[in-house]
Amino acid sequence: MANPASHVSFLPPILTFCGAAVIAVPIFRFFGLSAVLGYLAAGIAIGPSGLSLVGDPGTVATVAELGVVLLLFIIGLELKLSHLWSMKRDIFGLGFAQMAITALCLGGAALAIGFGPKASVVIGIAVALSATAIALQMLEERNDLQTPYGQRSFAILLFQDLSVVPILAILPLLSSGIATAESSILERLLAAGEAAAAIAAVVLVGRYGLNPFFRILARTGSREVMTASALLVVLGAALLMEEVGLSMAMGAFLAGLLLAESNFRHQLEADIEPFRGMLLGLFFMSVGMSIDLALVQRQWTLLALAAPLVIAGKTILITVLSRLFGATWREGLRSGTLLCTAGEFAFVLLPVATGAGLMSQGDAQTVTALAAITMLLGPVFSTLVERALLSRPERAEASGMVDLMGQEGELSSRVLVIGFGRFGQIVNQVLLSQNIDATVIDSNVERVRDAARFGLKIYYGDGTRLDVLRAAGAEKAEMICVCTDNPETTERIAEIIHGNFPNARSFVRAFDRIHAVRLLKIGIDYQIRETFESAIVFGRSALEELGVEAETAAGAALDVRKRDIARLFLQKEIGASYGTELVVGARITPEPLTSPTGKAKALSPETRDILGEGAL
Repeated sequence: MANPASHVSFLPPILTFCGAAVIAVPIFRFFGLSAVLGYLAAGIAIGPSGLSLVGDPGTVATVAELGVVLLLFIIGLELKLSHLWSMKRDIFGLGFAQMAITALCLGGAALAIGFGPKASVVIGIAVALSATAIALQMLEERNDLQTPYGQRSFAILLFQDLSVVPILAILPLLSSGIATAESSILERLLAAGEAAAAIAAVVLVGRYGLNPFFRILARTGSREVMTASALLVVLGAALLMEEVGLSMAMGAFLAGLLLAESNFRHQLEADIEPFRGMLLGLFFMSVGMSIDLALVQRQWTLLALAAPLVIAGKTILITVLSRLFGATWREGLRSGTLLCTAGEFAFVLLPVATGAGLMSQGDAQTVTALAAITMLLGPVFSTLVERALLSRPERAEASGMVDLMGQEGELSSRVLVIGFGRFGQIVNQVLLSQNIDATVIDSNVERVRDAARFGLKIYYGDGTRLDVLRAAGAEKAEMICVCTDNPETTERIAEIIHGNFPNARSFVRAFDRIHAVRLLKIGIDYQIRETFESAIVFGRSALEELGVEAETAAGAALDVRKRDIARLFLQKEIGASYGTELVVGARITPEPLTSPTGKAKALSPETRDILGEGAL
C-alpha cells in the first residue's frame, strides 16, 4: 500500500503558490499596479533567490506554459478569420518591421559591448520579442483589446509568435554552416511538410468536425463533459503543433480562431477561463522565480544600464513604426510601452542557442536575467505612462470604443435574451421588427438550431452561470430579458443579474402570481406573467362577442389590469414588510379584483364536497 504521505506531497507547493498570489496580487492592485507585477514579485519572493520555498522553478514551467496556451485560445475565440484578414497590413507589415528593425538595433548594441557576432544575433532576436502573456493580460485589464492601439499591439504579438517557428529553424544554421544545412535539406523539407500537414489537420477538424462534436456532447446535458471536451480541443491542438516543431500557443490560437463563429463559443470561453487565469498567474510566478538575484548582483552594472535602455529603445522604435503605419503618436506610445519588455519565448530561444554553441552558458544566463528584469519593470513603466498620458475623459472615451469595434457587432448587442422557447421567440420577433439584434443564450441544441433561422447571434450556454453571462456580453448590455420557462431557473438568473449587472435593465418572464411577487422582491425592473396578458385579451374578446361594446370591453380589461398591478405590488410590500405568511408556510392565493355580486354555487355533489357545503 502506498504511503499516505505521498498523496499529499503535492499540497505544499500548491499552497505556496496560492498563498503568494493572494498576498502579493491584492497589494499591487491596491496601489493601482498590474496584477502581472504582483505575480512576478510573488515568484521572486518564493523562488530560489528569495525564501527558497520552491527550489526548482523548472518543475512548474511546463504546467505554467499552459496558461499562455489557454490565453491564446481565448484570444482566438474573440477573433474571426475575416477580421484577422483585415489586419494583414498590421500583422505582416508593422509586425515584420518591428521584429526586423528591433532585432537589428539590439543585436548591434550587443556586438558593440563585446558579445560575439553569433551571440549578438541571438540576443537581438530574443530581446526583440515581446511578452505576449503580459501584454494581453494588461490589455484585458484595461479593456483595450478592441481599441486601435490594442489591435495594432495584438498584430505585432501575433507576427512575433508566427516568427518563432522559422527562428528556431534558422538558429542551427548559424552554427552548422551552409554545407551541413545542404546535407540536411531533405530533413528540413520533411519537417516543413509535417508542419503544413498538422496545420491542415487542425483546420479541417476545426472547420467540419468540432461543431457536430460539441453538438453531440451538448445533448448529454453534462457540464463536466463540456469542460473536459473544451480542454481536450485546446490541449490536443497545442500538443499536435508542438510535436511538429511549432508553437503550442499557435496551435491553441488556431483552434480558437476556427471556433470563433461556433454556437458554442461563449460556453467554451466560460469553461476555459478559470483554468486560464490560474495557469497564467502560475506562468508569471515562474518567470519571477527564474530571476537569479545572485547573478543580478554580480552583473548589476550591465543589467542596470541594459534593462532601461532596452525598455526605452523598444518603446521609441514601436512608437515611431506605429506612427508610420497610421497610428497617432499617443496610440503608438501606448503600444510601445505595452510591448517594451522581452518575451517569454526568450526563455525558449536562449537554451536552444546555448545547445547549438552560439553563445556561452554565462552569456545566456545574463540575457535571461535581462529578459526577466524587463518583464518585471515593463508593466510598471507602462502603467506610469498610461496614467500620465491619459486623463479620465480620454480613458473613458478609449474604453467606450470597445462597443464600436466589436467583431461585426458581436460585443455591442444592446439586448441579451436568455431562453429561446415559445416565449423568447416572440420577444425576439418584436425586437427584430425594429432592427434590434439581440444576443441569445440557450442550453437546448434544437433551439440553437431554430434561432439560426432567425438570423440571430445565439450561443449554446447555461444562463445560470455568471461566467457564461459575462462572456456573452451581459456587462455591456442595456437590457437582459429572462425568458426561461422554469421558475427556479428564472429566479436564479434574476438574482445573478440583480447582483452583478446593475447597469442592465432586467425584464423577466414570470410563471404565475406567486412567482411574480418573488421576482419583484429580488428587485427586477419589469415582470409579466406568461398567461396574464393573453387571458386579458381573451376575456376582452369574449365580452365583445357577447355584445358588449368594444370601448366598454377595453375599459373593463384595463380596469382589471390596473387592479391586478395594484394588488401585486401590495402583496410584494406586505411580504417584504412582514413575511409572516411565508414563515408559517401559507401561500398567496388568487383573490377577486372586484367584489362578487353573489355567492358561489356548487353544481354537483363532488363540487359541494370540495367546497365543504352540506347536501342540498
